[in-house]
Amino acid sequence: MDVFGFAQFPYISGALKYVEALDFKLDELFFDRAFAQVRERGKERVLSTIGEGIKRRVCTDTTGAEKELLSYPVARILVSCINDSYLLKRYALAEAKSSYDLLKKLSDIDLKDFAEEFNIASKIDEREYVIHFTDYIRHASAIHEHEWKLINRKMDHGWVHLSKDKFSRIIEEAIRKRIGAGMPLDVPTDICTALEEQLTEIREALSARKSEFSIGEFSEIMPDCFPPCMAHALSGVQTGVNLSHSMRFALTSFLLNIGMNVEGIIGLFRVSPDFDEERTRYQVMHIHGATGTVYKSPSCDTMVTYGNCIGKEPLCERISHPLGYYRKKAWILTKNGPTKEAIDKTYIQKE
Repeated sequence: MDVFGFAQFPYISGALKYVEALDFKLDELFFDRAFAQVRERGKERVLSTIGEGIKRRVCTDTTGAEKELLSYPVARILVSCINDSYLLKRYALAEAKSSYDLLKKLSDIDLKDFAEEFNIASKIDEREYVIHFTDYIRHASAIHEHEWKLINRKMDHGWVHLSKDKFSRIIEEAIRKRIGAGMPLDVPTDICTALEEQLTEIREALSARKSEFSIGEFSEIMPDCFPPCMAHALSGVQTGVNLSHSMRFALTSFLLNIGMNVEGIIGLFRVSPDFDEERTRYQVMHIHGATGTVYKSPSCDTMVTYGNCIGKEPLCERISHPLGYYRKKAWILTKNGPTKEAIDKTYIQKE
């Protein structure tokens, strides 16, 4: 692969070797005026991460391709300096997603070779890609759509058959894991200081983005009244954890039941590794009653059955439903004031 390919896929080992062979010192990338455009492009990558996603630039000459390639380590440095869990996961996801369409355009042989970069052995069989089930499970486990369950895939003697789109999606997930696993970087203080102008702009954009899906923005909802299971799930969503299907349903139905609107819930899930706005909107609207049935969030017994109960606190002991916990705690806080002691000592009637 040449520099134009490395500019499109800057996280592969060949790209790192190319950068190491360039005639400049690493400090120059962050302090030298000659690299100002590279730093600006690195900032744009991160801002795009917060926004609608990274757009790969089409490079027409070697100099442009090298600038695009070098903007990748700059972006990683910027994200690491901020060291925000939401941004870290969002960045890894955005870089991976921006590669997906490029992967699908590769020839079958090139895509097969690209997969080997991530230790994914594959074969091509009549326009299908075939990978070992262990590689499939390793990367598809983070994708929670029903169709991705191993039982729903065509498998022959331990080998899973995939279309080119699905195979590219597996590689996308491998890319996300590689980028995420290496961050945050341990960045020297003087480099973060030198990038303060870019960091300030990114922090402002990040703060604005978070305010769009912050549960605290919904005045009718009382986050302090969430039961432990829902508080844990919400915290996971806001830091980019990919919830199981059952927990996602439980959280979505709970939020709808207590009055959060559809757009707010969709916004919460945007950082999920497998986020798809159209699919998420359909699922939320379905739970909301688009087909005529409004779903109630699962009971505590059901939460336990599916492994979604994370452990009880005193208020949980005589409550049988997360909504009951929410209503009771809201009543206690309103009546007695927000003290944990008042809540723990209050006798709760079983719903």
